[in-house]
Amino acid sequence: MSHTSPTTITDETLDPTGPEEWSQFRLLAHRMLDDMVDHLSSLREQPAWRPVPDEVRAAFTRPVPRHGQGAEAAYGDFLQQVLPYPNGNLHPRYWGWVQGNGTPLGMMADMLASGLNAHLAGFNQAPALVEHQVLAWLSELMGFPAASSGILVTGGSMANVLGVAVARFAALRAAGHDVREKGLQAGADGVSPPRLVCYGSTETHGWARKAVELLGLGNAAFRRINAGPDYRIDMEALRRAVGDDRAAGALPCCVIATAATVNTGAIDDLTALADFCQAERVWFHVDGAFGALVRLSERLRHLVKGIERADSLAFDLHKWGYLPFECACVLVRNPELHRATFAAKATYLEEATRGVIAGGLPFADRGIDLTRGFKALKVWLSFKAHGVEAFARLIEQNVQQAQYLAELVQAHPDLELLAPVPLNVVCFRYAPKGLRADALNGINAEILLRLQESGVAVPSSTMLQGRYAIRCANVNHRSRREDFEGLVAAVVSIGQRVQAEYMEGDHASLFSGTP
Repeated sequence: MSHTSPTTITDETLDPTGPEEWSQFRLLAHRMLDDMVDHLSSLREQPAWRPVPDEVRAAFTRPVPRHGQGAEAAYGDFLQQVLPYPNGNLHPRYWGWVQGNGTPLGMMADMLASGLNAHLAGFNQAPALVEHQVLAWLSELMGFPAASSGILVTGGSMANVLGVAVARFAALRAAGHDVREKGLQAGADGVSPPRLVCYGSTETHGWARKAVELLGLGNAAFRRINAGPDYRIDMEALRRAVGDDRAAGALPCCVIATAATVNTGAIDDLTALADFCQAERVWFHVDGAFGALVRLSERLRHLVKGIERADSLAFDLHKWGYLPFECACVLVRNPELHRATFAAKATYLEEATRGVIAGGLPFADRGIDLTRGFKALKVWLSFKAHGVEAFARLIEQNVQQAQYLAELVQAHPDLELLAPVPLNVVCFRYAPKGLRADALNGINAEILLRLQESGVAVPSSTMLQGRYAIRCANVNHRSRREDFEGLVAAVVSIGQRVQAEYMEGDHASLFSGTP
């Protein structure tokens, strides 16, 4: 008779072991917190951006560490190799891509959420109640019915994709086709589903193309409707396109409205689009990535009138909600359609009436992710601590600052405003008299790079009607009036130097003749 040896089990852990190691970790954790608070409190004295030195880049090519160096040494590498070299979005003079700045309280909320490490598919737990409450608050703030459904996701792109996915499901179900069971293929009876078409302006964000491709509709299914001189969707062109597609046998799936375009901050006529979609029985989706939160302000709310009539709405809390990445929301007016689009059964996830899984996994039934982090905590704590009115005042402040920058640009003889400023995005360029048009794009591109590389400020760029624009998208709660004055002074000063260098080089001919 043979005897097997008992299994040897080691008791290794990633936690500190014993009171002394916990005490050492506590000291390191306090140091980390102090360092981050020092970093945030001194942002104004730091450059807006600095490039990563070659020797620091080289450190990121080292092989995988097989043996640990200890938490304190690893943290030392963070201080030397990571902390000094972000993309600048924390800084008061960051107005580049539409990226929020985060807040000290939001940072701590993320720390608390990581400490709890809650799994937010649902479950019978307080963190799930926090997310339900946050979604109820956001529905109320956006003017959606109390019974609306919603979910917090990583960013506006994912929120928008989920909204269009519900639109696709709803359109095909109404046409008698179960897209979840059959996909976009013909059924057993050989009948193919109707060809779906989505609509948005030429100013629609690039997520829309990804969405129609990911959902199997193809890029050709996204009709890009021309925008007018105000950069808003041309309603008459939209009517013609929908009518033409219906006549050709296609099924209009959804109209995508944009509440604040990335290029210029333009807001589509949401009321007209809501009326149109209602009359045409087409899903009305609004991409309100940053513009939706204008609704928090009573003074500015009229700009997004009609957003409350959307069938689905996507927006970010890490943009004009000023919170740390990542936190976005999609709201869906019809909760049954939302759940029917994504819910799936599994025996290992069966709901119970008692215990840890009582109440089921409602958030897993509203999107793709089963595993989800506790994003709602930073929204919940921030709303409680600051109050929604504080966010409304900051949004108003950003809009006023954008108007002030536009006024500074228009008042300077060497600067040119390139687009209307309906909200918080200012597009302008250095354009002194006597400088030929074909020189302007290259000169302004160089000005932008020098602005960034000098650490003075971080705007970004775009092209408007073939003209290179220095673009400032202001969702920055740290910016002050003086920052915009400094930006204008820096653009003019750098512009004059770049212009002089061009004059001395092989480009002198570009500076003669009629601009």
